[in-house]
Amino acid sequence: MSGAIIVFAKQPRAGFVKTRMTPPLTAFEASSLYECMLEDVLAQTLAFARTFGLESWLSVYPPQACEEMARRAPSGFHVVPQRGRDLSKRMEWAAGSASAAGVSPILLRGSDSPALSQRTMREALEALREVDVVISPDRDGGYSLVGMRRFCAGLFAHPMSTSRVLDETLRHIASRALRSRLLPPSFDLDTVLDLRWLAELRTTGATLLCPRTLAYLDAQDLWRHLRKGEGDGFSFF
Repeated sequence: MSGAIIVFAKQPRAGFVKTRMTPPLTAFEASSLYECMLEDVLAQTLAFARTFGLESWLSVYPPQACEEMARRAPSGFHVVPQRGRDLSKRMEWAAGSASAAGVSPILLRGSDSPALSQRTMREALEALREVDVVISPDRDGGYSLVGMRRFCAGLFAHPMSTSRVLDETLRHIASRALRSRLLPPSFDLDTVLDLRWLAELRTTGATLLCPRTLAYLDAQDLWRHLRKGEGDGFSFF
């Protein structure tokens, strides 16, 4: 059995996704932006999985949205529901289910990091030949990608979506005497100000990874919310 990369995604409906972007975005703008991000992530992930002989899984929340999300996803994704009362439990369940199906190694990634590079995902696979866990940190104390050579129960047994997620995960890794490696960092798009990281990448060509996301931002001129914040300690382009 081959390894797998599992994308965690939510049903892209207004008022349910990217709520930290509203305001200044409307609920519809935020959900439309997330839908574009998800499309980019699924396209990149499927291409990566096919190149390296991995299975591609899509883990969906809420569970009843699986049928809809299966229609949205490119052909080739194994669509499964997320199970558990919170994200940590849902990540544990997804990784455990993949392991029970004989899948190894297991990569988990979110759907709000459309600029996560293929190079970083490749480095994750290569590193898992030598270490037990790999992590690509993001800028807010969490991570955009985590990989396990084999399923590690309890690795996510802490509150998620906090600034201490990475530290807590590393603590669990150390307590189990597992070997780990940090990969190059990436970033999630959680708030409107996070778009600045995407703006900075635009001149490097790396944003070719997320053409739909960029096209939507351009078409709706959502960059204007960054321009309004130029005096708040960061620059735009």
